[in-house]
Amino acid sequence: MTSVRRAYSAGAHAPIRFCSASASRHHAVHCTDLNIASSRAISHSHHSGPPPDHIVPVRSDWLGHYQTTKMNLRSSCALFLATRSVEAFTSAPPSKTSFQTKLGSTSRDDENAVADAVDSVKGALSGMALAAALWTSPAMISGQLDPTAASQYLPSSTASAKEMASGSGTRVNKDPESLLRYGLPIKNKEVRTLQKNIEEIRNDIASKRKSAALDDAKKAKGIINSKEKQMTASCRDAQVCSDILANMKTEMTPLEVSLKESQDFLAGSEQERKALDDSYKVQDAIQKELTTLQEQMIPPGYVTPVPSDYDDLPQLEGRATVEMIVKKPDGSNFDIEGSLFKEAKMKMIIDGYTAPVTGGNFVDLVKKGFYNDMDIQRSDGFVVQTGNPKGEAEGYVGTPSKSVGAGKHGERLIPSEIFVTGDKAPFYETTIEDEGRGGEATVLPFSSYGAMGWAREEYDANSGSSQFFWLLFDSDLTPAGKNVLDGRYPVFGYVVEGSDFLRDIKEGDIITSAKVTEGEEHLKMPK
Repeated sequence: MTSVRRAYSAGAHAPIRFCSASASRHHAVHCTDLNIASSRAISHSHHSGPPPDHIVPVRSDWLGHYQTTKMNLRSSCALFLATRSVEAFTSAPPSKTSFQTKLGSTSRDDENAVADAVDSVKGALSGMALAAALWTSPAMISGQLDPTAASQYLPSSTASAKEMASGSGTRVNKDPESLLRYGLPIKNKEVRTLQKNIEEIRNDIASKRKSAALDDAKKAKGIINSKEKQMTASCRDAQVCSDILANMKTEMTPLEVSLKESQDFLAGSEQERKALDDSYKVQDAIQKELTTLQEQMIPPGYVTPVPSDYDDLPQLEGRATVEMIVKKPDGSNFDIEGSLFKEAKMKMIIDGYTAPVTGGNFVDLVKKGFYNDMDIQRSDGFVVQTGNPKGEAEGYVGTPSKSVGAGKHGERLIPSEIFVTGDKAPFYETTIEDEGRGGEATVLPFSSYGAMGWAREEYDANSGSSQFFWLLFDSDLTPAGKNVLDGRYPVFGYVVEGSDFLRDIKEGDIITSAKVTEGEEHLKMPK
């Protein structure tokens, strides 16, 4: 049996590669490069070491009824035709920035429409290549599989009346801090409107839509002035929220000043760059105030409901911050776009509001020092994965839960935990498709670079123990709600600082330190 390992386009005339792996412990990987420029197929193979037993699998057992040879022949033709089409459109793709430069003084709606059109074309073309690649797999195996296969082609039951995932017809939200804010258990439409305007300022600054950024700043200030009473009414302490709103309103003034200054300077000049950088810093400070404001709106004593079956597992009743340091085993540097660093420092927010059991398990293991001096066990351009200790055990060995039990080597297992938008609590021990809700939005999606997911065996939802992964998100290849991860694996946190280091974290690199720096008091241990 075979599995798709990777399908990608490295450039206009670069080969398109698809690979298959035999279903053995020490599996051979056979790759074919389709050279679009010359239409010649180049085949080669190599042997890789054994994959970890806990994986990020691609669910496609429905393909198992087809014969390997027939499917590979069909996939080769389909992939060739699809990638020819991709090349025709992407040999010199215009960037969003170039579109915006040409637009000049056009309206903001026109700018958004063009940006959306570019995203739609890119996404559609990527989908063609992924659809073709999918057909190379008559039955997926338990191994290191590519999590970018397009699950929109897999059979699933979709309830159209429910809120669908963010990748289904809307622009993808890639900002981890924004996603965490939307994941807070609050109900105040005024603060959500304020959030939308404040976050849009950052997008405007990034794309140099200065007039649009000023408009959003004015709208945000207007909301603060006119809706303060409605927002503070939802706070645990109204005065605290009033003070936060006052600070936000005060910070709007230097934001508007720097944005206006950026309009006065020549495009591309150092002066413009400095003014935009200043705007970005002030906007970031305002966003942090916004987060504090929204956290004040969480009802006092709020705890996400968890079935009593899991009372004998650690649970995170709120959020915690984990900081991690990774180093190269030979002492070499991390190279991030030409800048060199002796160590990779990452800051992660672990969310117990949407994943109390998964988040609690992770924070407990971090506190125990379980991940200290552990190596990175997978880094393939799609995910970075770790958590498999040395020895026979494939996870943390500890007192097992009565409901889930222990692994084959005494591992403490935790249940699958999925929280769908609109639900009052997560559901456990199953996946979103098993529940007949495929395609619905999860509260925290896999739509941000560095999204953290819990690894498990492919066909056992309750086989996770200590292994987790960071998703190296690509908006074209793994759109939220249209990948094989949302609703199948829990997102339990995001990297909010230092995610760029994931680009150069390789297999064999060492986690020298993992510490809980905030929120440890939210960890509830079994009695």
